[in-house]
Amino acid sequence: MEIQAVIDRFEGNKAILLLGDEEARVVWPKHILPSEVKEGDILHIDLHIDVKATITAKTEAECLLKEILAKNQEG
Repeated sequence: MEIQAVIDRFEGNKAILLLGDEEARVVWPKHILPSEVKEGDILHIDLHIDVKATITAKTEAECLLKEILAKNQEG
């Protein structure tokens, strides 16, 4: 999914983005944006699910929980 965003303004180290036709406001860290970006610029943001990373994170969380539960049962 691709979303269009407009740089509305900057507030310190934050950028205020207006997303899509609804112009939903999002506060975004300025340092993550391209250095040459300025107010009024239009950005395209690509959103997608990283299935592999999601599975890895879920597996790691499950392993950590099992370790914690095992240590609690040991006393």
